Formats: sequence, C-alpha cells, structure tokens
Amino acid sequence: MKKILLLTGDFTEDYETMVPFQMLQMVGYEVHAVCPDKKKGETIKTAIHDFEGDQSYTEKPGHNFVLNYSFSKVHIKDYDGLVIAGGRAPEYLRLNKKVIEMVKHFFTEDKPVAAVCHGIQILTAADVVRGRKLTAYPAVAPEVTMAGGEFQDIPADKAFVDGNLVTSPAWPGHPEWIAAFLKVMGATITL
Repeated sequence: MKKILLLTGDFTEDYETMVPFQMLQMVGYEVHAVCPDKKKGETIKTAIHDFEGDQSYTEKPGHNFVLNYSFSKVHIKDYDGLVIAGGRAPEYLRLNKKVIEMVKHFFTEDKPVAAVCHGIQILTAADVVRGRKLTAYPAVAPEVTMAGGEFQDIPADKAFVDGNLVTSPAWPGHPEWIAAFLKVMGATITL
C-alpha cells in the first residue's frame, strides 16, 4: 500500500485537510496526517474559509481534526506522495526546518506533491518552485513570482499540473485537484 504524508496544522482550512485525507484513504492509500510538535491522537483546530462576495475570503471556526500519526515518527523516505493543506497553518509551518527538509525531499526524488491555496507558501519557502508553473490562492501569487515560479491565474475550481506538482487555488478545486494528484500518483480508477 502506498503511503502519503499530509502536512497540516492549527487553523488549516477545514476542507483542505479533511477532504484530501478522507478521499485518499477512500481509494486505498495509507495517509499520515501530521503537524510539527504534535503526536498521534492530538488535534489541530481548523478554520472554514468561504467565498461570500467580500474582497477576501471569510473565516469561521471549523472542527478539531485528530492527527493520525506523530510528526516525530515520520521517516520521509517511506512516503510515495505529499499533500500540503492550505489555510493559515502554512504561515508558521514554513518556519519549521524539518518541514522544509521534508518538502525538498519530495522534489529531489521527483515524488508526487499536491498543494492547495496557501499551502504553496511552504513550497516557496522551500525554494522548490523556481522554474515551475503552479497556481495558489491569488494573494500568494507575489510569493510564487518572487520565488521564481510562473503563477497560473486559473479559476478556484480548477487545478494545474506541472510534472510531479499538482496545485489548486482553493478547496472548490478539490474534484480536479485530487483527480490530477491520483493520476500523478499512478492510480487508475475504473467505473
């Protein structure tokens, strides 16, 4: 069974953690949801970001998401793919040196990576977007450009694939984003 590492943290976007976690388990992957300095069984608080016609998204309290693996027990070479949730968590997760090392591993080894919304902030901090085409929440576009990436301005319900990297602007893109990630992972779904 292939293993996927899901990086998340306090005040991650609720859907951007819950949906990929459950969907990837549903199709048969072993998914380890982790957060630095937290252990299996501990929780993170999520936030629900919604698009209600304001100049930016609104934020509401989400759920307490139970982590199913301890960050300190991660052996990065055991994972076949990486998912990075968005929301506010990437702001502080990108300051963790171990997180940055983990992300770099997936790019060095050319393993599949999926990042959504503000999760791309971790990619820019890891200096892995230089020369790559990717998308993110529009407010992250300047960071993508400054990090040497080519920002793709696409609708929120779409995804963009560049080799092993699958990105989407926000949770409305989940169907396309997760489907593209599954394809990059080598999964075949038959109906």
